[in-house]
Amino acid sequence: MTGQASHPDAAEAAGIRDELRAVARDLLGRAGRGSAADWRLFAGAGWLGLDAPAALDGAGASFAEVAVILQEFGRAAAPGPYLGAVVLGIGTLLLLEPGAARDGLLRDVVSGGIVLAAALTDGSRDSAQECPPPFRLVASPGGPRLHGTAAFVPDAPGAGRLLLLAAGLDGAPVIVDIEPGASGLHVTEQPVLDATRRFGLVAADGAAVPPSSLRRFAGDSGEAVRQLLDRAAVALACDSLGLSEAMLDATVGYARVREQFGRPIGSFQAVKHACADMLVQISVARQLVSAAVDRLAGADPGAGVAASMAKSQACGSAVQVTGAAMQLHGGIGYTWESGIHVYLKRAMLNRSLFGSPAAHRRRLAARYRQPSQPEPQPLTQIR
Repeated sequence: MTGQASHPDAAEAAGIRDELRAVARDLLGRAGRGSAADWRLFAGAGWLGLDAPAALDGAGASFAEVAVILQEFGRAAAPGPYLGAVVLGIGTLLLLEPGAARDGLLRDVVSGGIVLAAALTDGSRDSAQECPPPFRLVASPGGPRLHGTAAFVPDAPGAGRLLLLAAGLDGAPVIVDIEPGASGLHVTEQPVLDATRRFGLVAADGAAVPPSSLRRFAGDSGEAVRQLLDRAAVALACDSLGLSEAMLDATVGYARVREQFGRPIGSFQAVKHACADMLVQISVARQLVSAAVDRLAGADPGAGVAASMAKSQACGSAVQVTGAAMQLHGGIGYTWESGIHVYLKRAMLNRSLFGSPAAHRRRLAARYRQPSQPEPQPLTQIR
């Protein structure tokens, strides 16, 4: 897809995505469930720059192609910094003002030379959309200093560069491009239930910020931040959809061969109903995720609503689907060897990141609230 001169029509685009999906499923499947594939393979396959401009060594595609990879990452429960480096990192760079420094960093990320991590919100809060920037710039005689803390930053441990969302000296959101080892900046790994992902606590205590490290958004900074948070929410919805589909396939396959009382358990009505319920939840999630991806890829003004619908449904139902899969596998489902626990833990983490289903439903309900009605109090605990 690199260097395409024109956008393909709908049928051609669908064919490209099907081919991309097949390649991704094969590559991630060969690595094994929960096993990390070589990051250089992803760079060589062009996955890191799918929605980056062709002029900057990207594929010139859209978020719709990124969503295909995200769904296959979820299906394979694959580790790797794709969420931090591509979804958040490259997504942030694409919204910044172009320049030699930004363009050079984007090329390095697309080539796999640098792994980015972006701290856009404090992940310990329930509602990402209602959170102020986790960092702030403070004037000092020696130049601006960075203060603040961001918890549960995806892929911060081991990242080669950090993009930190901060309130600028004028109050407008800006991005601070900084090295993890900079004086006054500390990155501490935070253990989580999901062993396929890495998160870090990023704390700034007066870190010096030279003018060359400040990056401004190309358009309205508030709208750009909302777009990034919606992008993150939809990315997690794609991941959750992929892992839900994997769990349904595994459960149906197991129900066909596991026998009880001389019959496959899939012939029992209760098992049929449980699998049908899983299918219904996945089908609804698939439609909402598809609509959200299309709106994000097309820069639709209604992308925020679609993102909240997809996040609340896909991430909420994924926990139920994986839980049902564990039960329908019987005793073997609770063993380490079955691997279902990997999907359940990942689904539970996806549900909490960048706004819980309840937080996104509050966002959706706010569209119908009268101006005189008070705002609901946001939750402050991750769950």
